[in-house]
Amino acid sequence: MCAAQARRLTPAERQLQNHLLLGVSRTFALTIPQLPASLRDVIANLYLLCRIVDTIEDEPALGVDEQVALCAQFVDVVETGNGARAFSAMLAAKLSAHTIPAEQELIRRTQAVIAITHSFSPSQLASVTRCVRVMASGMVEFQHVKNPCGLEDLDQLARYCYHVAGIVGESLTELFCEYSPEIARQRQALMPLAVSFGQGLQMTNILKDIWDDQQRGACWLPRSVFDEAGFDLAGLAPGAYRAEFGAGLERLIAIAQSHLDDAVTYTLVIPRRERGIRSFCLWAIGFAVLTLRKLGRHPDFSTGREVKISRRSVKATILVARMSLKRDRLIRGLVNVAGRGLRVTGG
Repeated sequence: MCAAQARRLTPAERQLQNHLLLGVSRTFALTIPQLPASLRDVIANLYLLCRIVDTIEDEPALGVDEQVALCAQFVDVVETGNGARAFSAMLAAKLSAHTIPAEQELIRRTQAVIAITHSFSPSQLASVTRCVRVMASGMVEFQHVKNPCGLEDLDQLARYCYHVAGIVGESLTELFCEYSPEIARQRQALMPLAVSFGQGLQMTNILKDIWDDQQRGACWLPRSVFDEAGFDLAGLAPGAYRAEFGAGLERLIAIAQSHLDDAVTYTLVIPRRERGIRSFCLWAIGFAVLTLRKLGRHPDFSTGREVKISRRSVKATILVARMSLKRDRLIRGLVNVAGRGLRVTGG
């Protein structure tokens, strides 16, 4: 079903993607438009496809067997371009009120999203389908080991982060390399950094979403870290903060920050003249570092709202990133200052 070359999206298709993206992720709705025009559509589409997998994972009304079957069906839809309408109708009928309206709309519009997927070039389509396949296989694996008392250890956490975020970093890097021969020459250096970049962002999300995840019976914190700190994750409860939990949280914040340091290295490998790609990366890094700072200052938080960065902080991050975009030393220095005190315990 994939054409020999990419076709241009219609204005209506582009408008649909932008609308869906704004509904499911204000962050990516901000960062993706910074990319070069030839990358925006495919990366927006990739994110929407990943969000469909997330919706399957997060829907509490679905049993594990249903999630496995739906993931397999969705991978087939993405790879072949066929069966999107049937998949969409089946999943939409199973969604509960837990799934936000924007995600429900995304599921209803799956057929249109898949039509866009199959407008891309063969190499772009290959990157997108590999990402969805790996993410879906990881979702299946971790649904079988999901435990309200957390993951086993840091190695299992790293594996989880790879399947839900590191693979996205790899896929973005493939798309960047296809776009720019200059970036492609740095592929070997970028790929491991891309995985670390993804883990830094995903760990930040895991930490800020502890209580939201707990409400649906999930916990992605590594038990070994909290066991060493003297805290049993079986006793995790909002409003019942203990210093031992704070010690475990502090260590994970430090590990996440070390991955974000790798994300800065990744960004600085991108040529200075690629302002759009650098902005895309730096904004995400800035938002994550500020979130880690809030987590570090408020380890006793009991809702995600308490550690959400303000609109003022978002605007300040964007302004500072724009001012420093071509100044590598300044970028590194700013992130070092913003992350001061977060690296003290390491991994």
